[in-house]
Amino acid sequence: MGQLIIQVTDADGDTQEHRFDARELRIGRGKDCEVQLRGWRVGKAHARLVEGADGWALEDAGQFTGTWVNGARIVRYGPLTFADQIRIGSATLRVREADDLAAPARSPNTMPRQERVARAEPQQSKPAEVRPASSASNEPESVEVLAIQARHPWRKHVHDQLLETIDLRRRDLTRMTDAELRDETERLVREILDRFDDLPAHIDREALRKEVLDEAVGLGPLEDLLADASVTEVMVNRADEIFVERGGRLQRYPLAFTSDRAIMGVIERIVAPLGRRIDESSPLVDARLKDGSRVNAIIPPLALKGPTITIRKFSKKRLTSDDLVSFGSTSEAMVEFLDLCVRQRKNMIVSGGTGSGKTTLLNVLSNFIPDGERIITIEDAAELRLNHSHLVSLESRPSNVEGRGAITIRELVKNSLRMRPDRIVVGECRGGEALDMLQAMNTGHEGSLTTLHANTPRDALARLETLVLMAGMDLPIAAIRDQITSAVDIIVQQSRFACGSRKVTSITEVSGMENGKIQLQELFRYEARGFGADGKVVGEFVGCDAVPTFYDELREQGVVFDLSLFNRRAA
Repeated sequence: MGQLIIQVTDADGDTQEHRFDARELRIGRGKDCEVQLRGWRVGKAHARLVEGADGWALEDAGQFTGTWVNGARIVRYGPLTFADQIRIGSATLRVREADDLAAPARSPNTMPRQERVARAEPQQSKPAEVRPASSASNEPESVEVLAIQARHPWRKHVHDQLLETIDLRRRDLTRMTDAELRDETERLVREILDRFDDLPAHIDREALRKEVLDEAVGLGPLEDLLADASVTEVMVNRADEIFVERGGRLQRYPLAFTSDRAIMGVIERIVAPLGRRIDESSPLVDARLKDGSRVNAIIPPLALKGPTITIRKFSKKRLTSDDLVSFGSTSEAMVEFLDLCVRQRKNMIVSGGTGSGKTTLLNVLSNFIPDGERIITIEDAAELRLNHSHLVSLESRPSNVEGRGAITIRELVKNSLRMRPDRIVVGECRGGEALDMLQAMNTGHEGSLTTLHANTPRDALARLETLVLMAGMDLPIAAIRDQITSAVDIIVQQSRFACGSRKVTSITEVSGMENGKIQLQELFRYEARGFGADGKVVGEFVGCDAVPTFYDELREQGVVFDLSLFNRRAA
């Protein structure tokens, strides 16, 4: 029986080390527990550590708040290693046997164990797979995750050493270009690593160097994620908790930031070039990356767990209607009809929930606009990427430190009317600008496009009415509905299914008013029949056997299109 060492780090970052010779240890706030923890989230008998043939295993005692290992709630987990982080209440525990060499020994060029753990953040990131106590996982991914976690304390130590070195040498990094800054930082990181003669053999020096360098002058763990084409969204919940979206599904990412300060550095590197700011007086910000990806950041005191980043990535490849058809997001008949509507200057609204693909679809529709027309795009954070020769892009601006200078979407919509636009494209209507958008559609700016959040075409109309009322004009509902009926021609409903698939589920025409109610006529729909063996939704796009009311108007203008598009089996 080997002696077990348990390191306990409380919410304030203070670390204590305890040694035990027993084969079984109880953890909780009860007086009879060998490892006593404080806090209302800790049960009297919360969990226990048991020594087995393969090593130490952790068992949960069934408390409401649960026992967590590497971000995953467990019932039983083992064998434990020094890389595993146990989370009970607000305390973080790490265990190792006295003769375990997994943790770096203290030396002049290494950081003492207690200091390293005290500086570390409460929890490291690890996929939510729970290993059975009887055997360790042999999967390659698990080996890589363990390697990443083994580097985490060293990455924090090297990063701290880097900051001290820069400070001691009094290097002025502000006068360097981005390339010079990266070269200088890389040289310093290599110098620091060269001093660590007793760095454990299982630590990959090159991987450690890259991780430290990315966090010091880049976007840290986000660098590889932004370069990964399969990742569509990145979510940093806190320093040690990163999730990504692949194929419409959320996954835990094994890498983590070393501290909240590192996240703040990344946020500042993103927003500073855009003239935005983030601090306690302005603790949230919308921004974008160089590739157009949308970034939202929110920091304490609003974010209770620490600085939070959400990045909506955009494909480096400019998607076309053919791509949407090949992805199964829409049908050829629906694309042909939408192309016709855009070219014939029909006002359109793309409706859908968060993350349903509204902006992507708006991009595709915008590229149907004939070249040569003057287009003005208006957005909170520029996301639209239109391939047009006559394009003006406008972006709203938040207030400055004094709370002045804010330019809203509504002001930009009003101003765009004086810029001689042929088409106005508003990234999203979410306030009083909806009224100005409707007026623009009704005053000679046909063919304008926008998006809004709604789950059905009928919900989209109700939300549009609400947004118009937010303009503060005190208009009667009847007048608002008249405006909507005369302005909006087509509503395209985009939906995201539980499997992650994004599809155009309805194309609906606003056909008029009757008895004070706006009348809708569905032209195309997606009929889902369930889910296939791969978990993906199965269904088909169909026409609704209805012809748009503007068909006769287009025929008189000499526009000919195939009415069989609307047949039920044609879509």
